[in-house]
Amino acid sequence: MADESEELKVSAPPKVSAGIHAVTNALRHLYGKMGPIRATRGMLKLNQKGGIDCQSCAWPDPEHRTINEFCENGAKALADEATKKKIGREFFASHSVAELAVESDFWINQQGRLTEPMILREAGTHYEPIGWDEAIGLVAGKLTSLASPDEAVFYTSGRTSNEAAFLYQLFVRKFGSNNLPDCSNMCHESTSVALAESIGLGKATIRLEDFEKTDLVIVIGQNPGTNAPRMLSSLAAAKKAGAKMIAINPLAEVGLTSFVDPNPQHGNPLSVLGFRPAKLADLHLPVRIGGDMAVLKGMMKMMLERERAKPGSVFDAEFIANETAGFDEFTASLDAVPWEEIIEGSGLTRDELDEAAEMVIAARSFITCWAMGVTQHTAAVATIQDIVNLHLLRGAIGRPGAGLCPVRGHSNVQGDRTMGIWEKMTPVFRANLEGEFGFTTPERDGLNTVESIAAMRDGKAKVFFAMGGNFAAASPDTEAVADALAKCDLTIQVITKLNRTAVTPGRMSIILPCLGRSEIDRQASGDQFVSTESTMLNVQMSKGIFEPASEHIRSETWIVCRLAKATLGVDGIDWDGFAADYDLIRDAIERVVPGFENYNVRIREPGGFYLPNPPREGVFPTPTGKALFKTTPLEFVRVQPGRMLMTTIRSHDQFNTTIYGLDDRYRGIDGGRRVIFMNEDDIAELGLSSGQPVDITSYWDDGERRVHGFAVVPYSIPKRCCAAYFPEANPLVPLGSHAKRSGTPTSKCIVVSVEPTL
Repeated sequence: MADESEELKVSAPPKVSAGIHAVTNALRHLYGKMGPIRATRGMLKLNQKGGIDCQSCAWPDPEHRTINEFCENGAKALADEATKKKIGREFFASHSVAELAVESDFWINQQGRLTEPMILREAGTHYEPIGWDEAIGLVAGKLTSLASPDEAVFYTSGRTSNEAAFLYQLFVRKFGSNNLPDCSNMCHESTSVALAESIGLGKATIRLEDFEKTDLVIVIGQNPGTNAPRMLSSLAAAKKAGAKMIAINPLAEVGLTSFVDPNPQHGNPLSVLGFRPAKLADLHLPVRIGGDMAVLKGMMKMMLERERAKPGSVFDAEFIANETAGFDEFTASLDAVPWEEIIEGSGLTRDELDEAAEMVIAARSFITCWAMGVTQHTAAVATIQDIVNLHLLRGAIGRPGAGLCPVRGHSNVQGDRTMGIWEKMTPVFRANLEGEFGFTTPERDGLNTVESIAAMRDGKAKVFFAMGGNFAAASPDTEAVADALAKCDLTIQVITKLNRTAVTPGRMSIILPCLGRSEIDRQASGDQFVSTESTMLNVQMSKGIFEPASEHIRSETWIVCRLAKATLGVDGIDWDGFAADYDLIRDAIERVVPGFENYNVRIREPGGFYLPNPPREGVFPTPTGKALFKTTPLEFVRVQPGRMLMTTIRSHDQFNTTIYGLDDRYRGIDGGRRVIFMNEDDIAELGLSSGQPVDITSYWDDGERRVHGFAVVPYSIPKRCCAAYFPEANPLVPLGSHAKRSGTPTSKCIVVSVEPTL
């Protein structure tokens, strides 16, 4: 793959996050890609009530919004989608697929918006234009020719709206399959499984205002400065209200320690210039990679000792007795865990764990936030259930300022799951869907992401259809995924811009260009809007304001409806009506999905509405009607001499697999991405030096995987731990290594060795 980076420059990370640098960098992207007038229009509508829901993270919007209600990365996402650069038939005529495939992800993304449907015909070398009718007909013809509907895989990214997602899963299930893998499988599936079992709801139990009512915020396995920058304002608000904060993360991250709000209307008007930054973490625990469960068990074991020494001083006995089950078995399991194992697994000292536990004991209410640093481990589900256990011990669910806050990474990944994008079905959803549309849904569970890759690799799946996303770059085991896609008879991408998956084709490949969130969606009944769900269950509208990049692009909803009609024929579903008027889709959602009563009225209210959240109200819809302590033994990865644990991370110049630039301001990286962050002692012991090119090898049951030419960067990270950016490091993630019970790839805990590049 081409490396067009400049000479790599490494400097000391800044002491504060956001601030004036965030403002100037955001404006550089906005004005440079959109122009000042277009960019200003977009900024004034981004995350405003009735405006454009940000294409980036799923952090909720406050009730009272400022004029600039977005972060640096949100600005980059808007500029990236609404760029004036475009590519069409001339571009593809002059660039073969083989030539495009060797370019970097950054270069590919920079080329601009797709403007017309394209096809790579079997044995072809270049994409060429194709009309919508022919493209839809080819896809439908291939689907109907399959020996079984399960020979097709229908992937979804978290950008897809509620309306498009609902129709997409309806089409796939009417077609006869539950093969609906999505990006949830690769990020927060562990959360969904863990929370559903423990509290009966696989989502957050707090709202944004709880941050100003809490005594303590724990951020574990997450770097909000890069991955959810708008969250920093909530952390700063919590600190201003008197809360403490614990950061549990292997890397020292400036986004966890100090923050200058780039929006002066949130507080001090001079703050944007760098004055009076908000101090965030009061305690940073540099946990060993994969040691989060050990940290949690250590904190709870110390709390148990304190409670036994002085009954009633630590645990909420009334809450435990009335609202939970499994307490005695759980405390017995804590007794069985030796402190030596906890210290080894966490990489921390007993004093550090005691200090964290004391902060929890001192807090009447606390919030715990986590992301993929927790979910992408073998023991992720059990670790998240230990987060729940910690809250149950203190009764810290269902009261102001207390609760669980999984931080979703994509703007509607949670809404897509609510709409039925899942390889499984709940009994209620199944019954409602069948009752509304009069057909019998497929009974067998479908394939998740990892299983879909294996099915394509083994020739069991012959068609891959992607509603958004960048599957080839986002998935683990990059070479295995490329080989799997290449074996498909047909691959289809519904995308706004060219990406790695489009240049990793099957025998035949079709690109269907779609509208972005920022663009006007005109249908037969008039201009339409869509809706999304935030990580805290707020559902609100999103309406585009810009003319579409081309007259030849279509909305995701229109594409689904046309494909369904072409594939299913006359099936009793009014696909034409749904495509023409999205209110009809929302009427159907209201009758199928619990919590969406009076959808079309409530979605038009400023700020939308919240879905039901029983645990927030102290109700736990588990089989027993109580929150459940979950008991699991301590797990962590032991590595043999000469090997290390690696986590993949994202830079500050990217969102998921979309690369906006080649810098990582918060880690002092300028002009390159193929770097490996290592502890200085490890660098010395291995006889390496700063900037030296190295090869990284990962180890799994099925053999070794290797990447070449990564530059060594000294960084504050525990010994025998290291980090590298994804997707560059994704080839090291074994397809067979995934979280127990959730199937999430273990991208945050990979056993590797490092040696000089020859």
